[in-house]
Amino acid sequence: MGQAVKKEFMHILFFNPQGNFDQDDSHLTEHQDFGGQLVYVKEVAMAMADAGHSVDIVTRRIIDAEWPEFSESLDSYDGYESKLRIIRIPCGGDLFLPKEQLWDHLPEFVDRTLEFYKGVFPDFVTAHYADGGYSAVLMEAATGLRFTFTGHSLAAQKLDKLGMEVANAEDMEERFQFSRRIAAERETMERAYRIITSTRQERMEQYGHDLYKGAVDVSDDSKFAVIPPGVNTKVFSTDEGVEDAELEKRLQASLHYPDHPHMLVASRVDEKKNIGNALQAWVENPALHEHTCFALCIRGLDDPWADIGGLTLEEQELLQPMLDMISEAGLKERVAFLNLQSQAELAAAYRYFAHRKSLFLLPSVYEPFGLAPIEAAACGLACVATKNGGPSEIFEDGSGILVDPFDIADIARGMQEALDRQPELSQRGRERVLEMYTWKKTAARYLAVIREGVRRDPADYIAVPEPDASDRIDTYLDEASS
Repeated sequence: MGQAVKKEFMHILFFNPQGNFDQDDSHLTEHQDFGGQLVYVKEVAMAMADAGHSVDIVTRRIIDAEWPEFSESLDSYDGYESKLRIIRIPCGGDLFLPKEQLWDHLPEFVDRTLEFYKGVFPDFVTAHYADGGYSAVLMEAATGLRFTFTGHSLAAQKLDKLGMEVANAEDMEERFQFSRRIAAERETMERAYRIITSTRQERMEQYGHDLYKGAVDVSDDSKFAVIPPGVNTKVFSTDEGVEDAELEKRLQASLHYPDHPHMLVASRVDEKKNIGNALQAWVENPALHEHTCFALCIRGLDDPWADIGGLTLEEQELLQPMLDMISEAGLKERVAFLNLQSQAELAAAYRYFAHRKSLFLLPSVYEPFGLAPIEAAACGLACVATKNGGPSEIFEDGSGILVDPFDIADIARGMQEALDRQPELSQRGRERVLEMYTWKKTAARYLAVIREGVRRDPADYIAVPEPDASDRIDTYLDEASS
């Protein structure tokens, strides 16, 4: 079979069965299937379309009164109607289904995708998450179309994090469908033309898990491409946005010290985010809290001193000790809670605090990549971030300060160093983002990989087994318990 003809502009298919897409970003971050992965797919797809390529995001059609935004078969984004399609494929009935319930319906999803294209297929597929990966495997088996795989998160790490063991394996399996997901991930890893990871560490640690042995070799450079995510520089930048003037009025009116530098955390209340250690470092260090303030951006939380009932019980259990710490130290007036409702408001807040020589803190126990600090840096904030995970690569050039999230003294050291070097770090951090971490650059790196894949012969037609890794998981759990 001859080599494929090189094309200047390509037709690229994104497989993302879970969640959904529309121009209003409906339900984004409000449901576990509508997380950052959808932002990633949307932004890369739009950047590819901006570069002149024809792009399809293929997802599932939903006809459900509780999810009314996703009933049309075709959709797009404003300004992208001629170059980017959202294609919603019917499968598994009409109603919304969480991702764990999609596995039985993916063969139908792919069959109907094939029917949609009527034999005129895109040039290449890029698959996202395990369900998108398995869909790409089925598509390749039917058409020979090669694909890249971006896992976003993998089941093996979730299995470990949730503490799956022999005693609870049956319940865990019923809820999370680990045997199907891990088998699908293994099949996808093995057949993918290239696996895309955000960092080198993700490649080695996540794909090197025992449950993926034999499916992928993490030492094989030809199998992987490290392509970091980007920042939407139309929103996150030092340029004033439409929200800035109104937000400045709000902050000037609500903050006790509106023109002081602030230690800024923008995060959900989650044990992994480790907000308490950063707060403790600030509270216990007079050189910090006498000259700066602390601000927490937590969506949906206006005044925790009056009421934290809107938070989950787990969130309340994490936040209450922080409130007690602040009160006992007499620092209540120096701590602000900001309820910001959109990315535009968040970016406006970043710019406001950057003008006041503030810092952005990311004290997570572990951060797979770290999109938040590069969004903050794009707006001019100097960054102090965990050394565990992606930030160690983002700031490996010294454009941000890395700290040990378990060491209170080291966090305080990082804050003080960043304050002392704030003008330099503000400039260097922004330059680093514009050089390395824009969606335009992310898309360009994807396109370079895709061009290589398009020039290869179509894949062989190999039957795809039903995804079932139950025996493999049983062996793994037995060995872990012995």
